Amino acid sequence: METNIFFSPGENCVNHIIELIRSSINDLHICVFTISDDRITNALIEAKNNGITIRIITDNDKVKDEGSDVKDLFYNGIDVKIDNTPNHMHHKFMIVDKKMVLTGSYNWTRSAAKYNQENIISIEDEYIASKFLNEFNRLWEVCEDFTD
Repeated sequence: METNIFFSPGENCVNHIIELIRSSINDLHICVFTISDDRITNALIEAKNNGITIRIITDNDKVKDEGSDVKDLFYNGIDVKIDNTPNHMHHKFMIVDKKMVLTGSYNWTRSAAKYNQENIISIEDEYIASKFLNEFNRLWEVCEDFTD
């Protein structure tokens, strides 16, 4: 089992996220509050263009924020669903190829890298990944398709 831990501010968290995206062979399941860091967005689009299946769940309120990259991801053919409840979908996790989980407080934003005290941990463990995938699939069923 491989485990990595990173803290921000700084580039370590974002670099690890991008590294995991680029290392994916089959699929990425992503459940995040928001995505506004163009470096992550570009890595996701590149992965999609390389044949990786990507599904993203995000918060409906954050989609409307200035700088949100959700529309760009959607327009590039990535499946996106939103939590359209009065509450926030505040998860921050990614499952890579159903065997690696990345999670932590780190928001996928420039502010997280530049200013915020945040963290991520990645754990390569199929059992843990299956638990996160079960939660992802549960949310995927109840969330709404993103439409612009």
